[in-house]
Amino acid sequence: MKRIALTGLALAAVLAAGGAGYWAGHRGIAVPGLRNWLGIEGSLAANEPAGTGPVIYYQDPDRKPVYSVEPRQTADGRPFRAVQASEDISFEEKPEGVERTAQADKGRILYYRNPMGLPDTSPVPKKDSMGMDYLPVHEGEASEDGIIKLSPGRIQRSGVRSEPVRRQTIAQTVRVPGVVQLDERRISVVAIRADAFVQEVAPVTTGDRVAKGTRLARIYSPEISTAGAQFITELNAAARGVPEGGARQRLENLGVPAEIIAEIERSRKVPPTVNWTAPRDGIVLERNISDGMKMAAGGSLFRLADISTIWVLADVPERDLAEIRIGAPATVRLRGRPDMSFEGRVGVIYPQIAEATRTAKVRIELANPDGVLLPNMYADVEIGAGDATAELAVPRSAVIDSGTRSVVILDRGKGRFEPREVKLGRRGDGMVAITEGVSESDRVVVSANFLIDAESNLKAALSGFAQPEAKP
Repeated sequence: MKRIALTGLALAAVLAAGGAGYWAGHRGIAVPGLRNWLGIEGSLAANEPAGTGPVIYYQDPDRKPVYSVEPRQTADGRPFRAVQASEDISFEEKPEGVERTAQADKGRILYYRNPMGLPDTSPVPKKDSMGMDYLPVHEGEASEDGIIKLSPGRIQRSGVRSEPVRRQTIAQTVRVPGVVQLDERRISVVAIRADAFVQEVAPVTTGDRVAKGTRLARIYSPEISTAGAQFITELNAAARGVPEGGARQRLENLGVPAEIIAEIERSRKVPPTVNWTAPRDGIVLERNISDGMKMAAGGSLFRLADISTIWVLADVPERDLAEIRIGAPATVRLRGRPDMSFEGRVGVIYPQIAEATRTAKVRIELANPDGVLLPNMYADVEIGAGDATAELAVPRSAVIDSGTRSVVILDRGKGRFEPREVKLGRRGDGMVAITEGVSESDRVVVSANFLIDAESNLKAALSGFAQPEAKP
């Protein structure tokens, strides 16, 4: 009976110790002597693979984040565990054998550097004020100034992607507002050059379309009648051999249509009234006369405009004006009819900048056979800017622009990246021209370059090549 009681007490003690160890292990609490009391220290050490390489630092025996560059002991007298080169910590997810081989291939760890690029190093692993681990620097790495190294795992998880620098033509488009205007060369004013009375106005009103030769008004002018009578007298005298005088020229100077002069010459009669006709095809912009009006010499009867060809005046900002060329292609879309587009070319760049808007007028000539384009319509204009010269270009996402300088990240292969300051040229279609800093054989990072900036000490690399140390 006594033996059974002792056996039960022993089993209870073992179970209690095991539970306490399980509870302490899951909470990271070290229980001094527990492993020796349970007799498992030796077995655990035997199962751990032996490290290789020189001892680089010493770690707390309970694997706490406490390190020492020299051998030392814990408060309860236990020695710190020696950590060899192959046993150094790594955050990469790879098989244990591959991890140790890679660590051994990198060589001995020289020191640990601040993860944010600050001028702070440590001979042993440590954390900064934000809890980030210091990064190890192996032999051979310290000599590559400005080179950023990332492991394949981090590159894959961050989505880093690079593309080659290409030589191509950058099509830049300037998008500006515009207004439809009449072609100034196709506007006509129907005027009279002598005092006259409006006998009758044709049924033509503002907005009507008229053809060349259409009767607009019937007028009576004493001066035209007198010149017509003199012309008949000269015609009759010319039949008797008398040289013709200047009556015909006087009628032409008074603006009498050529068909009226020909009718007087044929009939030898002066018409009491003269029909005034349209000098060109177009629309009536203004009608300034009514029946019975008296018109003074020089008065305007009608104002006509031919809209078969029309202008669009686009307001181009001053900063984009240098990219616009005469003859550049342009596309015009009416705001009232966005489903229609018109193709034309830049005809004139007006040599004046509007003081209020800091824009210049650019004139685009468009054919308007259907009369869809009407004066004063608003339009959206796209003008092709730049020339057809091919130049080195990278995607716009590859450029990190701080406002004072621009940087791209070159992909050197094998997880090695180098920041490079560049000078930018024209932009367009998602591309940016590089005038200085890269060559056609380079590859640039186009995706996750800002993550490389944050995670891989880009700031320290930039400061390193931006402010080189003075050499004696």
